[in-house]
Amino acid sequence: MTRQPHHPRPDPVREGQESVWDYPRPAIAAPTARHIRIIHKGVMLADSHTAWRTLETSHPPTYYLPQTDIAMEYLRPNPARSLCEWKGQAAYWDVIIGDERIAAAGWCYPAPTPAFAGIAGHIAFYAAPFDQAEVDGKQVTPQPGGFYGGWISQHEAGPFKGIPGSRFW
Repeated sequence: MTRQPHHPRPDPVREGQESVWDYPRPAIAAPTARHIRIIHKGVMLADSHTAWRTLETSHPPTYYLPQTDIAMEYLRPNPARSLCEWKGQAAYWDVIIGDERIAAAGWCYPAPTPAFAGIAGHIAFYAAPFDQAEVDGKQVTPQPGGFYGGWISQHEAGPFKGIPGSRFW
């Protein structure tokens, strides 16, 4: 019986990329100037050049956008809550565009831990439910597994947490 390694071998890093295996653990939050957009059913839901991104070993970045860069009229609070060991308690948002409700499509940390104070009140979104989720004008791939909210763009090299066999990375 062959045992799989606890951590995979990182993918080669191309010019203009970062390896998610060089990201820290515990996670950190940092501002980014990358252009983040979400468009759904012809509606510009979010358009930001002032987002923050969280970085954690083996995960693609999760982007947190200031509410001033989000069309908040399409968001409604969702009663769901979760707890992140580093960021604190998350609150969730539904997105309603036309007759479609995307439950818990976004989340925020109203009162994050001090290390994540920069993302207070900013909202992150899962990429999968939307017609377009872009970083610097290019469609992203949602982080695999359905649970995580990372966005895989042309800027990251994996492999990424969430694929089969990655539970203990």
